[in-house]
Amino acid sequence: MNNTGSIPYTVKKKRKSGGLKKNYIGWFFILIAVAGICLFYFYPMVQALLLSFQSGMGANLEYVGLDNYIRLFSDPTFIAALTNTMIYLLVQVPVMIVLALFFSVLLNDATLKFRGFFRLAIFLPCVTSLVAYAVIFKYLFGVDGLVNRFLIDLSITSEPLNWLSDPLLAKLTIIIAITWRWTGYNMIFYLSALQNVDKSMYEAAKIDGASALQQFFYITVPMLKPIILFTSIISTIGTLQIFDEIMNITNGGPGNATLSISMYIYNLSFEYTPDFGYAATVSYVIVILVVLLSLIQFKVAGDNK
Repeated sequence: MNNTGSIPYTVKKKRKSGGLKKNYIGWFFILIAVAGICLFYFYPMVQALLLSFQSGMGANLEYVGLDNYIRLFSDPTFIAALTNTMIYLLVQVPVMIVLALFFSVLLNDATLKFRGFFRLAIFLPCVTSLVAYAVIFKYLFGVDGLVNRFLIDLSITSEPLNWLSDPLLAKLTIIIAITWRWTGYNMIFYLSALQNVDKSMYEAAKIDGASALQQFFYITVPMLKPIILFTSIISTIGTLQIFDEIMNITNGGPGNATLSISMYIYNLSFEYTPDFGYAATVSYVIVILVVLLSLIQFKVAGDNK
């Protein structure tokens, strides 16, 4: 620094070059991530979109225009798969969100003993192997499984229920399995958000005579609104892509009663005569549903800015 207090030009130049170097390094790491995303996410999506306008497989692919999309409306198997998937979505997701909220509020109580144990017990299912837990559920809900034995011992039913052979009960089994696995996952998000809710709000509500139910609906739910929206969207995406549970518990049966869109895509690609073009078309139905349902959920939730 000279007598006038100004910074010499050479020092300014060095600082500027050092800042540019840091910027280049930062951009380098960002470009690696962007390249990976483009290569492994966007490129396959574009290829799948182009493939959806073709039919066949390998060298036998031929351009068919919108025929695959028109075929969807007259495909009874696709309609069955779409119906089943929407049933899972409309029944399971709300039940799971409500249960996750209930458990999070219950386990956020500082006076509750063994909170850590209960939190771990509810969260543990979501870190278990998908295949392992699906196989266990298959045996639990079998004709000679523990669930039927339990129901008979309690005199709820006089004979074993065909959980995996009855269309309605098979759907119910899938819904119970998904709910058991993913409730704890959503509960952790709510628990984390509840830690940031000011306790003085609840204390003031108690002084004003608000009941526990009123505190839940007028304090807890509004404060957790962004997190509820987030978990609703990721749960919707996950349910629309459901595959493992159905494959390992019911294999889509009985008579496609539990078939999901993802499993139908698998069957079109590997089980039936391969038609990768039509399979890509069906896969884009999931993309469209995710976008539409996410927009609806954002609209219903309102502006969270």
